[in-house]
Amino acid sequence: MPELVVDFITSLDGYASAEGWPGWWGLEGPEYLKWLGESPEGDYVVLMGANTYRLMHAFTKDGEPGTDVLTGMDKVVFSNTLAEPLEWENSTLVAGDAVAAVRAMKQDRGRSMRTIGSLALCRSLLEAGLVDRFRVVMFPVITGATGRERIYDGYPDVVLDMVDSRTFDGRIQLVEYVPTVLDGPPVTSSPPSQL
Repeated sequence: MPELVVDFITSLDGYASAEGWPGWWGLEGPEYLKWLGESPEGDYVVLMGANTYRLMHAFTKDGEPGTDVLTGMDKVVFSNTLAEPLEWENSTLVAGDAVAAVRAMKQDRGRSMRTIGSLALCRSLLEAGLVDRFRVVMFPVITGATGRERIYDGYPDVVLDMVDSRTFDGRIQLVEYVPTVLDGPPVTSSPPSQL
């Protein structure tokens, strides 16, 4: 069955972006850009919502380092506000229920998929049990004053089993997990420790 990878780029304090900061917080280095250029899961279909579509398309038009590879990839954009034809090459618009569409894509045994950004989309796909891997690239900044789009607000409780980790340029950390969505905190057999 095709897999689905949720892919986030984040500050250490869990923001997807920050007001006034450049893409990748201006800290993308040669190792990280090389990894992006090698296009991990380059044959996967990229899933995104309308806001991420607009942002990433603008980044590619502005020549933001590491975004050019996205143009050649197949992209599915979930939106009830955008209209065909989409300007960005290799982009297909899907209106309606994104969870149902992705579930059908997985059941049809088509190509594997990965997300980029699209916080609400990723949350709904995780809650639906459709996510096979959860990858986060953390940049060494804390954007408490200027951060926008807290990634994990509204998420269910999730246990993450690490399957990979890597450091780029001595400062950017990639961590990759297999997620398990919980109904609530796990039941433990011992009482909580007292401080």
